[in-house]
Parts: sequence; structure tokens; C-alpha cells
Amino acid sequence: MKSGLTTALAIGALISTALLVMERLTDHSIFWMAWEMPGISAAYLFWGAVGDSVVMGVAICWAVNAIVYGTAAFAGLILVKLLFWLCRSKQAA
Repeated sequence: MKSGLTTALAIGALISTALLVMERLTDHSIFWMAWEMPGISAAYLFWGAVGDSVVMGVAICWAVNAIVYGTAAFAGLILVKLLFWLCRSKQAA
């Protein structure tokens, strides 16, 4: 369970990093901004609390997106593990 959570958070961090990089490459396309909304909303909400630092806002955005997409990856990993378990149990029977 612990390794699955670590893998999911790593996947979420990769997705979050890719979204931040693609935003710059696509010249702030509206389509990619929609995928970043959980992190952008959190950064906007807490930006004043951390002293209006742009670096801190980007860090908050990256971390929140990593957690959100990591949670989705964790659910996907659990689903794949469950399907493998079901296939094994049918083969054993």
C-alpha cells in the first residue's frame, strides 16, 4: 500500500510538472489552464497568506495539482491491482 501511494504521488508530480511546462509552451492556452484549476485556485486562495510571492504561488499550484492527480493515479493503481487479483482468482478456480 505504501509503495502504491508513493508511486501515485510520483505520477501526480510528473503530471503537475508537465502541466506547468505545457502552459508556457502553448502560450497559456485555455484548454491547459482548465486542467490546472485545482492548483491555480488553491494558489490564488492562499497567495495573500504567504506574502504575494510568485515562487510560493507556483509551488502551491504544483503541490496541489500533484496531490489531486496523484489521488486519481492511486485510484487507478488500486483498480488495476484489483483486476489482476480477480484474474488470478479465476485462474486458480
